[in-house]
Amino acid sequence: MTTDSIHDQRPPYAGTRPPRLSEIPAFVDHIARDWGHRSVPVALPEGTEAAAAEHRRRLSHALPGRAIVAAAGTAPIRNDDSAYGFRADSDFVWLTGVQVEGAVLVMTPTAGGHDSTVYLPPPLRPGTEGFFSDALHGELWVGSSPGIEEWSRALDLPVRDIAELETATIRSAEGPAWSTRVVPEALRAQHGLEVSQELRRTLSQLRMIKDEWEIEQLRHAVDATVGGFAAVATEIPRALAQGLGERWLQGTFERHSRTHGNGPGYSTIVGSGPNAPILHWTRCDGPILPDSALLLDMGVEARSLYTADVTRTLPVSGTFSTAQRRVHDLVERSHRTAMSHVRPGVNYLEFHFAAMEVLAQGLHDWGILPVSVDEALSPAGQQHRRYLVCGIGHHLGLDVHDCSQAQWEDYMGADLEAGMVMTVEPGLYFHENDLTVPPELRGIGVRLEDDLLLTASGAEVLSEALPIDAIGIENWTRSHASSA
Repeated sequence: MTTDSIHDQRPPYAGTRPPRLSEIPAFVDHIARDWGHRSVPVALPEGTEAAAAEHRRRLSHALPGRAIVAAAGTAPIRNDDSAYGFRADSDFVWLTGVQVEGAVLVMTPTAGGHDSTVYLPPPLRPGTEGFFSDALHGELWVGSSPGIEEWSRALDLPVRDIAELETATIRSAEGPAWSTRVVPEALRAQHGLEVSQELRRTLSQLRMIKDEWEIEQLRHAVDATVGGFAAVATEIPRALAQGLGERWLQGTFERHSRTHGNGPGYSTIVGSGPNAPILHWTRCDGPILPDSALLLDMGVEARSLYTADVTRTLPVSGTFSTAQRRVHDLVERSHRTAMSHVRPGVNYLEFHFAAMEVLAQGLHDWGILPVSVDEALSPAGQQHRRYLVCGIGHHLGLDVHDCSQAQWEDYMGADLEAGMVMTVEPGLYFHENDLTVPPELRGIGVRLEDDLLLTASGAEVLSEALPIDAIGIENWTRSHASSA
């Protein structure tokens, strides 16, 4: 090819900024035409619409006369022009079941309660500029999604274009309309909405007691999580033999989570040996060490967004060492004691104090505590907390630390009730550079965590399919390793 022929093939705008596609009328006209309609149904777990309607009814009963606005939120930017995957705000999901970025719920007070309307951004389909120009939302880039009509049929309530919210009137019979904190600031300013601590508190109170549909979602999440633990245990020999490290096991669980649910419910923790005592070891960039104790804190988030939260500490070799077994047995005693205090009518903190007493006594018996057990357990002491600075339980639901915006008197200061779902998770964390710990215990971290549903007479351990005693865990680990 000659130089002249190359020159002849250059576009007419060579040497200048080429026009954007949206600036070329011929392209805009061509890409807008001759597309067939692709119908995409709304995919919601069975019972979502009825459960969300009941949740709105409960909120309406708790806050009569008050206009309420909740929003799904938007995906934050990860870097440059790349966004994180979108996950809707939990309060919004509890009230609607909708997982659409930018969606807004308006609950307007009426004589009989509230009328509810959901406002959604319509899909950027052929014929709109965003179809080809918006790489984050345009259907040419991200695929088709349900539209306004499909959502209206699925939810059995009015669904409108989000643009209509600009001219809508949000009426409140009592004071200003209240909004959740994720409602966009511009929308709050336009309609005079007030971010309300009372609304946040009320939603947390209501979400503490799970209904049957929510319990079913949590059972599914826990069952899927148990399967994820099995998948990880099966991969331990391979990770060890091939030097694949903690991230291989982390990736194994997260692949399982995305297959059997929405994904992991929180950042997966896989800590081998000296990484196990590090409470939030989400880097997971260490090796799998032979003969180490392997701490796994993992939970599957169901497609309804309800999550499990389970922890076990497994012996990589299939058998705990004498030191590991010693720590595990003390944590197990604490765990069983704590779970025995989880029942209706008991103050929330009783299981915490019961577990702490067992652990403090054990640490004292080992000669690790520098003071008496009574002094350590006193409010002015707490020396034992050096080895478990975190709490040992929390509510569980749409968030792994569910209802965390509740007031103290509604949460830790309140009594437990049937329908609550909680975790119990005592542990001991002996860092490898902690000189207060005997050398044989340094670098050992053990946690046991189960998910419990409070019943009328006690509590059901939803995660009981996983053993908690040392022998049971050893047998369980070896059985899965042998099936690799």
